[in-house]
Amino acid sequence: MKFYLTLLVLPFAFWRCNAQTNSEMSGSSMDFETYNPPSSLVVPEHPLTRAKFPFIDVHNHQFGMPDMDLSKLASEMDALNMQVMVNLSGRGRGDADHLRRGVENVKKNFPNRFIIFTNISDQGIDEPGYSEKLAQQIEDDFKVGANGLKIYKGLGFNWKDSKGNRIPVDDPRLDAAWAKCGELGIPVLIHSADPKQFWEPFDANNERWLELKTHPGRKRSDTNPAPFDQIIREQHNVFRNHRNTTFINAHMGWMANDLAKLGKHLDENPNVNVEIGAIIAELGRQPRAAKEFFIKYQDRVLFGKDAYNPEEYYTYFRVLETADEYFPYYKKYHAFWPMYGLNLPDEVLKKLYYKNALRIVPNIDGSAFPD
Repeated sequence: MKFYLTLLVLPFAFWRCNAQTNSEMSGSSMDFETYNPPSSLVVPEHPLTRAKFPFIDVHNHQFGMPDMDLSKLASEMDALNMQVMVNLSGRGRGDADHLRRGVENVKKNFPNRFIIFTNISDQGIDEPGYSEKLAQQIEDDFKVGANGLKIYKGLGFNWKDSKGNRIPVDDPRLDAAWAKCGELGIPVLIHSADPKQFWEPFDANNERWLELKTHPGRKRSDTNPAPFDQIIREQHNVFRNHRNTTFINAHMGWMANDLAKLGKHLDENPNVNVEIGAIIAELGRQPRAAKEFFIKYQDRVLFGKDAYNPEEYYTYFRVLETADEYFPYYKKYHAFWPMYGLNLPDEVLKKLYYKNALRIVPNIDGSAFPD
């Protein structure tokens, strides 16, 4: 009898053991990129899809603006309460004609909704008269309708002279560009380097490990193309050497994770402002310190987003406007930590959303803003 009972029990025991093993394996074999459990925390939630006040996005890229049907984009902006978008890619990947056609499209269809910046390149940097031609190009673009200059991170990264040498951000041949912008009263929005963690060892101590694993091309080193601190130092040299030019330091100068350092940077450089594109995750994990920073430097910070994706603005609104706790960021590989709201005062929000941009960027129609 015992023999027959054993025969009956063994299949069930085997199935139970096998099911347990499969269950354990489904967890143990899961990689870190996949692990993203929903929070069990129950707290008040106030998700937002629209900004409290009309805002100006000073950091956006619309490479196809000359041939774009702007009505769809304007409709999406309306839903977000974005009154004005600054397209930093005025010359696109092209030339002066690209800028001219983009300005014409805007003037014809939505003259009060878009502002366009121009761009420069290293083409002909070793040729005689490069600096003079650069200054003339900026003046010509300004007459066409450009209201600022955007510098991509290619300067300091992959701009090279005819001998293959890296062109530093503070190369004296570019001084004419910064001076001309100061003369014309237009700002320079400049992006130099990338997050410092991209230069650090790719190991368990790197806070950007997941991003570097999923985007290995972002890994940098002291020879690819230069040390992080050197590139940032070159950028800051430009700020110090051109006090009469207004600069907008993109991505909070990659100092949003050290707001005391960023504050010192602003104190030492009164011609420098910052924008918050692509670094909201840094602010959302230090709500008390970030709120204090925004209140103290409320006249120096502008709203920017960078890559255009309407749904990603929602996280920005929620971090800036609410007191919500422990809510997710929209890109796990950027930040696997949760966000907290800063609950900024209305007057600070107004300066961040539009007042500072109205003061710094010329020719924005201010009639659609509250005060």
